[in-house]
Amino acid sequence: MEGHSGFGIFDECPDATAAGFGPLFALIAVVALASFATALPHALVPMIGLHYFLGFMLCALALLKLTCPLAFADSFQRYDLLAQKSRFYALCYPYIELLLGLAYLSFSMPYLVYVLTLALMLFSAAGIFAALRSGVGAHGPRIGRALKVRLSTVTLVECMLMILVTLALMLMRSGLI
Repeated sequence: MEGHSGFGIFDECPDATAAGFGPLFALIAVVALASFATALPHALVPMIGLHYFLGFMLCALALLKLTCPLAFADSFQRYDLLAQKSRFYALCYPYIELLLGLAYLSFSMPYLVYVLTLALMLFSAAGIFAALRSGVGAHGPRIGRALKVRLSTVTLVECMLMILVTLALMLMRSGLI
């Protein structure tokens, strides 16, 4: 099986089923476990675990996109609303994710990081939603070459999950929950 990446069934079939998302789910599970292990000394402070989760997740996703930045930018420009207008933004996006991830891990300027994350993820979700409605997802861009995951409802759910976690962090830090 020459050229097989070992990362899912997109190598053989572009219209893959949910089984092709196994590596993405594995990545999320590893990030969750690493976050739990890192936050374990602070077990009674869920906000710390959520910070680590978002930090590790954003860094991992940025890493996957940075393995092939030009191909990522090409794909990203097919569905992101701002990237469609700016190649520079498409090329910078993985670095923005990385910087946000590192900011979460360092607990630097939390409110600014939350607001920036919300803006980025809400804008991304809008682009993903629009692309899925127009049918781009089925045969459209891949989110990362290493995982070979195409734009899909799972991508939208992942983005919405990050929005919800960020909102929870904002509420926790404000003392509302």
